[in-house]
Amino acid sequence: MWTLLQIELFKIFKRPRTYISFAAIAAIVVLIQMAFYFDGDTYIGFMLQGINSSFDVDGHILNGYLICYLILQTLLIHVPLLIALVGGDMIAGEANMGTLRLLISKPISRTSLVLSKFLATTAYTLMLLIWMAFLSLLLSILVFGTGDLMIFKSDEIFILSGNDVMWRYYAAFGFAAIAMTTVAALSFLLSLFAENSIGPIVSTMSVVIVFTILTTMDLPLFNSFKPFLFTSHMLGWKGFFDNPVSYGSVFRSAVLLLGHIVVFISAAVVIFNKKDVLS
Repeated sequence: MWTLLQIELFKIFKRPRTYISFAAIAAIVVLIQMAFYFDGDTYIGFMLQGINSSFDVDGHILNGYLICYLILQTLLIHVPLLIALVGGDMIAGEANMGTLRLLISKPISRTSLVLSKFLATTAYTLMLLIWMAFLSLLLSILVFGTGDLMIFKSDEIFILSGNDVMWRYYAAFGFAAIAMTTVAALSFLLSLFAENSIGPIVSTMSVVIVFTILTTMDLPLFNSFKPFLFTSHMLGWKGFFDNPVSYGSVFRSAVLLLGHIVVFISAAVVIFNKKDVLS
């Protein structure tokens, strides 16, 4: 299995399009950081305009912790597309190149082949998140420094002590890894049904968009199955920035996402083992 995983990772990082995701994240993060560096005070003033008349807000509000929080809110909505670029290509790409039949003719089980490809996809997803964590958190801290984290919500504003923030980011990125792996598992499953990567990529994003819309619509018809949609739990990382943290809610979301991963990959193994490979 380790040899298969190494081969699959080599295939992933041999493709030039693999690096599009890393470049895209770097460009977005740096642009956001530049915007806050040159015009961050205007943003803070806008966010605080409702309370400045009643309270005297003092201190280093625009710091690396706040910048990272704002970047995560922006990026983690769009990262699924970048993950689908690779996950949707794992099986469909082999079929498109005509190498899938050659692979299954080797003295390895189809189950081992599927699992090694999924593990390689997961490794790519984790590398992408580590890259995002480095840029959004560590680079922001280097540029903007640290301080207390002010969280802006629709109905309240509260402050987390700077000494109580870093562990929350570690936990948030860990949760994001589970959420993004769920998307990777979905795109991987859909790649079994196509012979080019465009179909699985578009299908994955379509599912994410449709489920997200259903999640945000407050209609009785959707409320019954909304808690079971994985998109309802992908932003569960925000729970680590509540005060106090709702560990029960975060844990339930993580378990549900892990359940989706197991279902998607189990289905992929069963389907691939029964699949007639003609390409």
